[in-house]
Amino acid sequence: MNRIDRLSAILIQLQSKRVVKAAEISERFGISLRTVYRDIRALEEAGVPIGAEAGVGYFIMEGYSLPPVKFNKEEAGAILMASKLADKQTDGSIKSNLNSALYKIRAALKIEEKEYLESIENNIEVLHSPSPTNNSKFPDHFLTDLQNALSKKRIINFDYYSSYNDTFTNRDVEPLSLCYYSRHWHLIGFCRLRNALRDFRSDRIMKLLIKDSSFDPKKHKDYKGYVESVIQGAAMTEAEVTFDNQSARFISEQRYFMGYIESSESENGEKMKFMTSDLESFARWLISFGQSAFVHSPEKLKNRVIELLEEGLSHYLKKN
Repeated sequence: MNRIDRLSAILIQLQSKRVVKAAEISERFGISLRTVYRDIRALEEAGVPIGAEAGVGYFIMEGYSLPPVKFNKEEAGAILMASKLADKQTDGSIKSNLNSALYKIRAALKIEEKEYLESIENNIEVLHSPSPTNNSKFPDHFLTDLQNALSKKRIINFDYYSSYNDTFTNRDVEPLSLCYYSRHWHLIGFCRLRNALRDFRSDRIMKLLIKDSSFDPKKHKDYKGYVESVIQGAAMTEAEVTFDNQSARFISEQRYFMGYIESSESENGEKMKFMTSDLESFARWLISFGQSAFVHSPEKLKNRVIELLEEGLSHYLKKN
């Protein structure tokens, strides 16, 4: 980042909070404190009304504002909630751009709204599900690059990982849509390798390249119907499980991450109803309870739990 861009970014950062510490600026831009002091002096010489609290930090004088928009406390709180959710449900490229955008949004707030956000920010968080649904091998989902390809109607090339046979295939794809369902971002596009519409999970894409060649999206007017069929294929499944009283108390909070709907007392404990789109992860979660949990339905889930238990037993018998 050149100095002019950095000065502009520092100005926005100064407007994002009531007081900004020099160390915060230093850490954000990877510059020394001496450089921070020089940049602040340069902004002052350019006519920006910057104040300072000894031993605390810098602030912009009330009334000075770059953005022409204003937010009330409720709107600011809504933006904070949305940003917390996006931070957990997107990749590094989006998070970086989101962070930059939030500085600009905060810069438009009055002191009252800034203090309101600061007072609640650390008390709002989006927690990850305890089930292992994310593939840590591929942390970058290329969401920003995919957005650019969608905007420019450019053909993309990437290696796609198949968990079924643990292999990669190289694809040329005409990107048509990005959608989020079943706790993952998905690219819907026309795959030239398969000569058909396909659904690609973004966290299984590797080595993405945006080509110079473009395509006509009008050729694929039916892709929204394909998306609807994909979503229906990922429909939620109802599951009923009885937990003994001790385990039921243990999962009082955890149950909500697994799609808990309702429960009722039963002769052997507490019978709970869940809605899940991932029976495999749900089955693996259930076997951690051993004899403390009993599956009533669906039969497919019950059978999978039995298979997993038999596989574990066989594994340990072989070790002996």
